[in-house]
Parts: sequence; C-alpha cells; structure tokens
Amino acid sequence: MATGIYADKRWTTLRARILRRDDYLCQQCLRYGKHRAATTVHHCYPAGMYPDLAWERWNLVSLCAQCHDAMHDRGSDLLTALGEQWRRRADQRKPPHLRP
Repeated sequence: MATGIYADKRWTTLRARILRRDDYLCQQCLRYGKHRAATTVHHCYPAGMYPDLAWERWNLVSLCAQCHDAMHDRGSDLLTALGEQWRRRADQRKPPHLRP
C-alpha cells in the first residue's frame, strides 16, 4: 500500500532530492512559463498500483498542490487524462533496459 512508502524515512530523502532536481518548481506549471513552487512529489505510475516503481527517480516529478490534484480523480484515485500524459512522459525517462 502507498501509505507505507510515505512513512518510510527514505521517502523524505528521495522527495528532497526530486524537489532539488526540479529546482523546487512545479514541472507542469513550468511547461506554460509559470514559476510556481513545487510542494509535492508525484508518482507518475501511482505507488499504490505500482509499488515496484515507487522508488524510481524517473517515475517522480515535482508539482504544486493544484497540479497534483489535477493528476488524480480523487473519487477513484485513478489518473486523469493529465496524469496519463505524465505517465507517458515518465516512460520516456525510463532506463533503456526497462523499455518494451
């Protein structure tokens, strides 16, 4: 379950690394020229559904709270169309040996 990942001390370290990698900016907003602070690290492949990918840096992106909410249908917790776009983007960042 995803909650276990967020309770793990390693998550705090990894989250900080991803925020630093992304210059503490929301990567979705940045696509449109907006410079908004990132407050969340999003799993493009949701951690609850893909626990084996939860710790992969290529699967993580920094987002502001508003953009992070737009990635998930909060009723079902499934990815929205925007969330699916970011999942496809993550596929491009996968190491070559993990690509189909």
